[in-house]
Amino acid sequence: MVGEESNPEEATERRGPFSVLEFESSNMTISEMLAEALHAVRLHLDMDVAFIGEFREGQRIFRYVDGRASPLPIAENTGSPLDETYCQRVVDGRLPELIPDTGQLPASAFPQTPGVVVGAHLGVPIHFSDGSLFGTFCCFSSQPDNTLNVRDLHTLRLFAGFAGKLLQRQTSRARVQRSKLARIEETLRSRAYHVVYQPIVQVEGGTALGYEALARFSGEPLRSPDRWFLEAGEVGLQRELEIALIVEALKGLGQLPGDSYISLNVSPETIIGGQLRPVLEEQPLARLMLEITEHACICDYERVEDELRPLRERGLRLAVDDAGAGYASFRHILRLRPDVIKLDGSLINNLDGDSNCRALAAALIRFAAETGSKVVAEGVETEEELAVLRALGVKKAQGYLLGRPAPLGAAS
Repeated sequence: MVGEESNPEEATERRGPFSVLEFESSNMTISEMLAEALHAVRLHLDMDVAFIGEFREGQRIFRYVDGRASPLPIAENTGSPLDETYCQRVVDGRLPELIPDTGQLPASAFPQTPGVVVGAHLGVPIHFSDGSLFGTFCCFSSQPDNTLNVRDLHTLRLFAGFAGKLLQRQTSRARVQRSKLARIEETLRSRAYHVVYQPIVQVEGGTALGYEALARFSGEPLRSPDRWFLEAGEVGLQRELEIALIVEALKGLGQLPGDSYISLNVSPETIIGGQLRPVLEEQPLARLMLEITEHACICDYERVEDELRPLRERGLRLAVDDAGAGYASFRHILRLRPDVIKLDGSLINNLDGDSNCRALAAALIRFAAETGSKVVAEGVETEEELAVLRALGVKKAQGYLLGRPAPLGAAS
């Protein structure tokens, strides 16, 4: 909802030529563009109220409203029976799209929205590209306005066409969002996921010291776990999905030797949200490690630290994942003071042939030694990479060379 122009001269200028394309080239959201379009057309036509109404299940619902007065005589997201509206009568042809003076048109005298007086009215349908009807783009004033003409009606049609494109885009996005939400909710309901475990081994001797729990999904579409978590985040269910996988992963503790641990992936949002502590506080924390990925943005390090402090004091270890993949990992390491720094696979894959990767890995290893952190190298796939890691003094590693992710029975 955009307020009234405070400068009457500026408002007069707005009645002149304008370009709808300026809205499309802006950085505004669709809702902001629609609100601005309503405001612009209402000023251009010098009307009291402009609105976009949606036709849905026999109702005309005010989706966007802009008006001269406050409070407005109509409110967004309120509705009335469709057949009792100017909008329906304009669409089906019982009323013309342009009515300068409703008092001169007997067909306009019928029960309408209570408290709303219409003296002049313009309304045109809003259609999507497939021809389907969304609703109407309308303006009205409480007093008649005999200056309104066909040019004004063309202006309204232009804005209605623009609004139709935006509303179709918005409707399409909402449909996709509903589909994503339903998919994640069904995944959670049917538990269409499981956990595999990849060993973290001692470089010398190859003994498995721990296992990283990795999510796998059986639902459609078939895609990588990161895509599932990304979609869950888009519909506000990332925390629920992460907690569900952590609970599933923790079931494996009883099947592992008592001196081995499980490493769990978690986002800062789930930590801050408070769902994690109740799940972990009754577990043997000395046998657990949390991994925070380099790619996860942390906006409030203090809250993350506050949530994890009581758990870390009881033995929970913290790892920063994907170290060396970007700047964020260094910030995480400095702020969170992790027990373990996990070198990113992209760094390891070039270790034996790229001196820059080798130098960065060596720097991280030295940093870990000076700060009391341990190092785990991820993504080890060749004997050559493993040999360089040995030479650099890395004690723990994981990767396809050392063990592939598998159900716990096969992994252990």
